[in-house]
Amino acid sequence: MANRILTAVKRHPLMDTLIVLKGNPKVCILIEPLWGIPANLIIPFATVYMHALGVTDIEIGLILSLAMVVQVAFSFLGGIFADKFGRKTTTMLGDFFGWVLPCLIWAVSQNFWFFLAAVLLNSFEQINQTAWSCLLIEDADKSKTVNIYTWITIAGLLSVFFAPISGLLIGSFTLVPVMRALYFSFSMTMVIKWIITYKYTSETKQGIIRKAETKGKTVLTVMYEYKDLLPQIFRNRETLKTLAIMIILYISNMATSNFFGLYVSDTLNIPEEYLAYFPIIRAAIMIIFMFGVQHRINPARLKLPMEIGFVLGIGGQLMLVFAPEGNIAVVAGYILLEAMAAALIMPRKDTMVVMNVDEGERARIVALLTAFMIAFSAPFGYMIGAISALDRRLPFVFVTVLFILGMAVIGMTKEKKLSAESE
Repeated sequence: MANRILTAVKRHPLMDTLIVLKGNPKVCILIEPLWGIPANLIIPFATVYMHALGVTDIEIGLILSLAMVVQVAFSFLGGIFADKFGRKTTTMLGDFFGWVLPCLIWAVSQNFWFFLAAVLLNSFEQINQTAWSCLLIEDADKSKTVNIYTWITIAGLLSVFFAPISGLLIGSFTLVPVMRALYFSFSMTMVIKWIITYKYTSETKQGIIRKAETKGKTVLTVMYEYKDLLPQIFRNRETLKTLAIMIILYISNMATSNFFGLYVSDTLNIPEEYLAYFPIIRAAIMIIFMFGVQHRINPARLKLPMEIGFVLGIGGQLMLVFAPEGNIAVVAGYILLEAMAAALIMPRKDTMVVMNVDEGERARIVALLTAFMIAFSAPFGYMIGAISALDRRLPFVFVTVLFILGMAVIGMTKEKKLSAESE
């Protein structure tokens, strides 16, 4: 019996992918918890921490919007850095300047200006994102793309199970000192991740080609070459639809991740220490759903799973908007639906990005898409903060509208048929 169970586990598409993976994709997946564990200890309390140090809702929104203006520039440079210095080196630069240093600032923050400085420095991480995505996927079996991104998601989700530690610590030592200690720990784990990336990953084949092609060229020269890439984006309708989905999900995540904690604790009057347990419930649901359900939902295609995901997301947002004060069961229902939606949508969104760009120009096109996504989304940080100040439910009403738009965009995209192996 035990052998049959073990055999069945090994034959599961996700387990098979993890077993056969080698090189950069496997290293990137295995070290993801070094970012995920401290991040998930902090994320549920990040805006509450800011609020405790006197930062208002509108100032939180202003920080988000100003940061995104800087992120546009860094995202634009991400493709240039990835081509000139290589995927590996650029990833390491992003981890150091985008996480190690800002986490130290967050650890000693006193007011709005500290948080603004930390978030602006954290924007350097956008340079890392393009290079890291290339490092993860360029030398991998393309039929495993969805499963690779699913494992990245799972690696982060497994880290969520450490979240109760922060809730217990806050219950014993209060919010601010615990958050300072957690941010310092975050900085140290990112140093470890930096060292492992340096030692155990290697430059991708395409990265070596692009480094050779850009050798001797200045950053400005490489930047000028972007003019030849813009037509590839704006003439390709599928790429534009992918960009629309990226924008919708980016703004939605900005709203839910930054204002869920405030809404639940201040408006629904759920105790702050419970915030650490919601991500655990979400992670458990997503992992169960990814292993047990999603590979059975039309696994060779992208559209149907994403459409189902948006429907579930809409249902979850509406539950949260109409949740009675103090009713934790309804909040749990929101988390159930939102988790299933994220499990279906997020890996497939990343797969859409990979499938709709020229492989030879992946770094620069992905960098441009990311820059456009952040530039378009930038004003929404302030707007969401402003509507939250009016009514803490309004950000989630707005997300509902975005998900309806997401369904419409997916409905207009061409079906992307995947190899059976990819699920």
